[in-house]
Amino acid sequence: MHIAWMIAAGSLVSWIALLLFRGGYWRVRPLLDGASSGNPSPRAGWPSVVAVIPARNEESVVGESLPTVLSQDYPGPFHVVVVSDRSEDATADAARAAAAHLGCADRLSVVQGEPLPASWAGKVWAMAQGAARPAARRADYLWFTDADIVHDVGILRALVAKAEADRVDLVSLMARLRVDTRWDRLLIPAFVYFFSKLYPFRFVNDARRRAAGTAGGCMLVRREALERAGGVESIRAALIDDCALGRLIKRSGGRVWLGFTSSVRSVRLYGTLRSTWDMVARSAYTQLRYSPLVVLGTVFGMLFLYAVGPVALVAGLVASAFAVPGAVTLAWLGLATWSLMGLSFLPMLRHHGAGRWPALLLPLAGVLYAAMTVDSAWRHAIGRGGSWKGRTHGAGDAAARGRTAD
Repeated sequence: MHIAWMIAAGSLVSWIALLLFRGGYWRVRPLLDGASSGNPSPRAGWPSVVAVIPARNEESVVGESLPTVLSQDYPGPFHVVVVSDRSEDATADAARAAAAHLGCADRLSVVQGEPLPASWAGKVWAMAQGAARPAARRADYLWFTDADIVHDVGILRALVAKAEADRVDLVSLMARLRVDTRWDRLLIPAFVYFFSKLYPFRFVNDARRRAAGTAGGCMLVRREALERAGGVESIRAALIDDCALGRLIKRSGGRVWLGFTSSVRSVRLYGTLRSTWDMVARSAYTQLRYSPLVVLGTVFGMLFLYAVGPVALVAGLVASAFAVPGAVTLAWLGLATWSLMGLSFLPMLRHHGAGRWPALLLPLAGVLYAAMTVDSAWRHAIGRGGSWKGRTHGAGDAAARGRTAD
């Protein structure tokens, strides 16, 4: 029983430390919405922006998302480049049709992507092709966004105002993910919760810290800062392009700012356990730098944080029924741990409109994500890792490319 007490108390103390000293990761802060946009310095005016949208087989969503980019209420020079990344559907035609319907055909360029070079990851190659367009090479800012992301009309103005007012080189917003089903309510807010624990936004925004996570659905980067850091080519092998770009800018001396928003939303449908599982398993092993030891440590840490509390509560209650000494103490330790983690999950659930009941099941989400991590390592071991839209990149690819993704 004393060993059980020590394990349960250790988990509880770990949660207290995380909530107090991990940058307030559980709070949905800082926020930047389209309505909060100010004005850059009147002396500087509104700088030029080119949006770059990589799109591979996105015919089903580009007609919904692209109009929200083309319709931005932005007073400065603005152009949009859609890179159809070797799409096998009518992505390019759907993009042109959306622009024509809005009367914004002159604001859009559609690029047919070139074949993927051996040393590049697919999405980064599409980003590079968009950034190489003449308009992009003259722009003050590049706005990288995804084909499944919709934006409120004032968000670009807010992004640029933030960058100009605070002299930030990379402003990124975590898109609010789509939540439709019960599996979504359990797993999707938890995905963002775990991300913000890994990359606390307060730490990312602190120039003195190395943390540099960003969100790939919405990244506004100062072109000069990107070129000074070596350009998109410097992250050419990155399968997790957003975090790689954040590290690139921060390591070169640039400033990075990451925030939450309700003005940027994903329309990507998950809906099932399998779809979310595949999304995580595709990149988890890459995030852990293809290290079996890091995977082992991550799984142990997840189970220690998320499974110990409920197990201690149940074990304590069962043991107390048999009058085992110390059983009530064990149950109370488990209840305190489970309560703390559930309460910390509530702000993220409110942000996604997912209700409150998933807070009780956060331990289940943690165990499922640990299993997804193990499956990600297994998929790489059998040569199916990093698969996305018909392309597969494995650990061997990263090694062959000089580990640019790191």
